[in-house]
Order: sequence, then structure tokens, then C-alpha cells
Amino acid sequence: MSTSLDERDAAARPWYRRDVVLDTVGLLARLFLGTVLIVAGAVKVGHPLTSQRAVQAYEIMPMTLAGYVGLALPFVEVVLGVLLVVGLLTRPVAAVSTLLMVAFVVGIAQAWARGLTIDCGCFGGGGQIGADETKYPQEIARDASFAAAGVWLWWRPRSLAALDRLLFGH
Repeated sequence: MSTSLDERDAAARPWYRRDVVLDTVGLLARLFLGTVLIVAGAVKVGHPLTSQRAVQAYEIMPMTLAGYVGLALPFVEVVLGVLLVVGLLTRPVAAVSTLLMVAFVVGIAQAWARGLTIDCGCFGGGGQIGADETKYPQEIARDASFAAAGVWLWWRPRSLAALDRLLFGH
């Protein structure tokens, strides 16, 4: 059997296979974090009062400011998510997305530590709930996994099927 020139070239360059694997991990991280951000933002966009109430329930900023954050956050999430899914400006978008996820983890942790009984509002909803309905450990673990995807992309933004590659060569 003969092998193609590309196959022989790839076999002679073991780093090539490693880069393809890492680029694939980058693609999966982009799609994972990007899709989550799009979904989280999209379910809240049409429900501004619910989104505002979810942010206000954390009781960490003045009510008026929390209201503005609640109005803006869904749109920010959707924009960040779309940019990640298409792979445009991956490193800075990953940095902002990671910081956002860390802020969510800190917000949930402080609510838990202070004894607040709230729904995180991450995928709609939000506000006061019964003490037996809180899911703080699961929410923190979930958001930490999203932050981990963001850290990966921050550290290594290169990935398959990214507009960054087409436009900027990386």
C-alpha cells in the first residue's frame, strides 16, 4: 500500500498530530462555553424583569445598579457566546467569559455563605426559593467547568473552524 505525501509528512511530524488534538480541544471548549452563554442569555433576553430580579436577589450591589446589570447581562452573554462559537477574537472573549464565570461562582458562593435562599437565575428564573430548593454546590461546579473551558481558550485560543484562523492566521 502506498501512503499519500500528506500522510508521510504528518507521520514525520509528530507535533502535527498533537496540534490537531489541541486544536480540536479548543473547538470543543469554544462550542461548550459559547453555546452555554448563548442559551443562558437567550432565555433571559425576553424576560427583563425576571433577569433584573435574579441579579437583585444576590444583594451585592445597589438595587438600581443590579437592575441595569440584569438588563445588560443577557445581551452580553449572547454576544460573548456567538463570538466564541464562530471563533472570533477568541482570546479576549475567553478572558471576559472566564471572568464572568468566576464572578458567577463568587456570587453563588457568597449567597450560599450568607444563607440566602435564591435560584441562581443562570438559565432564567431567579429570585427567592425555599432553602431545600437551592443547588449551590452543583451551580458552582457547573460554572467552574465553564470557567475551565474559558481558561483553556485564554491560554490556547487556537482552534479548528475559527474565524480567527481565517482572518488572522491563528
